[in-house]
Amino acid sequence: HGPAGRNSFAALLEASDSGEPGVATVTGLLSGAEGPGRDAEGALALDLLVVLDAPQLDVEAAALLTESLPDGARLVLAGDPGVLWSAGPGRVFADLLAARVCPQVASRRPDPGPLGELVSGIGAGELIAVEAPGKEVVIVPVRDAGEAVHRTVQLVADSVPRAIGVPAEETQVITPGHGGAVGTRALNAALKERLNPGPGRFGGFDPGDRIAHSPAPGRTVTGRVVRADAEGLHLSCAGEAVVVPKERVERTVRHGWALTAHQAVGCRWPAVVVVLPGDAAGLLSRPWVYTAFGRADRHLSVVHGVEQALPRAVAEVPAKPRTTRLPVLLAPQVPAADG
Repeated sequence: HGPAGRNSFAALLEASDSGEPGVATVTGLLSGAEGPGRDAEGALALDLLVVLDAPQLDVEAAALLTESLPDGARLVLAGDPGVLWSAGPGRVFADLLAARVCPQVASRRPDPGPLGELVSGIGAGELIAVEAPGKEVVIVPVRDAGEAVHRTVQLVADSVPRAIGVPAEETQVITPGHGGAVGTRALNAALKERLNPGPGRFGGFDPGDRIAHSPAPGRTVTGRVVRADAEGLHLSCAGEAVVVPKERVERTVRHGWALTAHQAVGCRWPAVVVVLPGDAAGLLSRPWVYTAFGRADRHLSVVHGVEQALPRAVAEVPAKPRTTRLPVLLAPQVPAADG
C-alpha cells in the first residue's frame, strides 16, 4: 500500500533468490505507473495478484482491483485481521473472512521474542507482562502532558540510541491523534527542535526534516525533506524523489517524527515509541493498541499515562462497527421454497 512496504517486501524476495519479483503498490498498479500494465482489453496483464496488508483495502480500491483482473486470474488477499481497518469506507477483508465464500489459510505463528508475545496477547484481548531481558519492551510512566512530551523526546534522542543502539532516524513515535498537548503536532514540534532545529523557511520545513506526505486522502508516505526551490518542496520518500508544489505543502505535508497509528499501518521500524497521554484514554481500542505496538521490530517504549484504560481497551474495546452492502452481497443465496 506504500513504497516502504513495497521496497521491504521486494528486498525479502531478492534475498530468497526468487528471480525477478513483480512488486508494486496498489495505487501504482491501478494507475499503470507500476506493475505489468494492462492488456488489449484493459485488464491487468497478470495471472496471479497477491495483495499484502489487505485490511487496508477500502471498498472502492477493492472493487477497482477485482474489476481489473482478467478472466481466469487468481486473487490472493493476505493480511492481519487484527490491525486498524482502511482509511476509506468498508471492511472488505473482515467481511470476506466472515462470509467464508472463498478458501482461507490462517497462520498462527507470532513474531518471535517478547514483542511477538506482547502483540499476540493484545490480539487475543489480553495485555500481558512479558519478560524483556534485552529491553525489548520498556514502560515509561508519566503524570501529565508536559512530562509525556519531555520523556518522548528524551527516549528518541538519547535513551533508545544509547541503550538499544537504534539511531533517532530509525525510531518512530506513534500517538493517538494530531491535536492536543501530546498529539503529533506538539510532539513533532518538540522533536524538530531537538533533532533538526531550523527556521522552517519553506512552509515550516527545513532540509533533513522527517515528514509524512499525504498525496491523497487516507494515504501517507513517510520520508525526508531534501531541499526547497521554485518548483516546491523536494522530498525523498522510500528512495523516490517527490516534488510537492508550494501551494499544496500546507495541505499534504506534515512533520513525521510522530505519526498516528492509522498513518503507521503497513510500516515497521527498528524502534517505536508509543505515547499514551492521559487524555487519550477514550481513543484507545484493541485494534489501535495492536497496530501501534506491532510496528516495532526490535524495541518498543510505551510512554504510559492512561493507567488502567490501556488493559481495559485491550480487553473490552473492539473495532468500531462499519456497515456496507458487502456482507449482504456475499451472503449465500437461499432458493425460495416451491409452492
